[in-house]
Amino acid sequence: MKKSLALILSGLMAVSVLAGCSSSTEETTAAASEAETTTAAAADAETEAETEAETEAESEAEALSGAVATDGSTSMESVIGILGESFMQEYPDVTFTYNPTGSGSGITAVQEGRCDIGLSSRALKDEEVESGLKGETLCLDGIAIIVNPENPVEDLSIEQIGKMYTGEITNWSEVGGNDEEIVLIGREAGSGTRDGFESITGTEDACQYRQELTSTGDVITTVSQNPSAIGYASLSSISDSVKAITVEGVEATEDTVRDGSYKIQRPFVLVTKDGEELSPQAQAFYDYAMSSDVADLIAQAGAVAIH
Repeated sequence: MKKSLALILSGLMAVSVLAGCSSSTEETTAAASEAETTTAAAADAETEAETEAETEAESEAEALSGAVATDGSTSMESVIGILGESFMQEYPDVTFTYNPTGSGSGITAVQEGRCDIGLSSRALKDEEVESGLKGETLCLDGIAIIVNPENPVEDLSIEQIGKMYTGEITNWSEVGGNDEEIVLIGREAGSGTRDGFESITGTEDACQYRQELTSTGDVITTVSQNPSAIGYASLSSISDSVKAITVEGVEATEDTVRDGSYKIQRPFVLVTKDGEELSPQAQAFYDYAMSSDVADLIAQAGAVAIH
């Protein structure tokens, strides 16, 4: 009898333990199921939000139309060209135009309302800011010092460059080159490239140019055709037809411009009227150009993105 009672009690305890285990397993399974449901719901919500954002962006792109007119720096041609082309792919009903007239002309065009956005390869002057203009740096650009590929000179100091352009050094033999007269090539008055070059080399209003040309491309072509010539041009525009020499031992590259070790550099600036709203399409381009999304495009154009 006692033995039977003991067996009965033992059986009841076993059932109780099994029931407890079953209950615990069910609770664990339920908790796991609930967690999976919550995770799935969160993922669905995130996907839905991304889809809504993409749809909204597509709708905005489809709704935007009209024209965006830019005017100014010829040095910015590569950068503005690639940004304008990419922008029109994003906004197919918007027409983007670029008029390469030089920094000074681009600034004037904004003042006179002949374009939406001016392009300047120098910072705005105090008097230009006081006249109601606003400039924001899009990216940085090195001003390469270029010579003909046949020229044996590989490096110059900023002091030597300055003395060459002011007429204190007149023969290439004085800086380790051939016994030839130095032919000084530069840009026209009002050029952002010229302004940047002269301010850095300390040669403002003192350069004795043989030729003053109206575009970066003309400077490069002229230097490429004259073994005795020296010129300066935007790093983003340099071709194999000329040789960019090092300045104080530093090569003009994206990295040396970014870290400041290459000293002859300047900003590429977008210019607008301060306090005056742009058209929706012009504002869309401005925001696009200033976003971090286009850093790779700016790099492809040979300039240094800062956003």
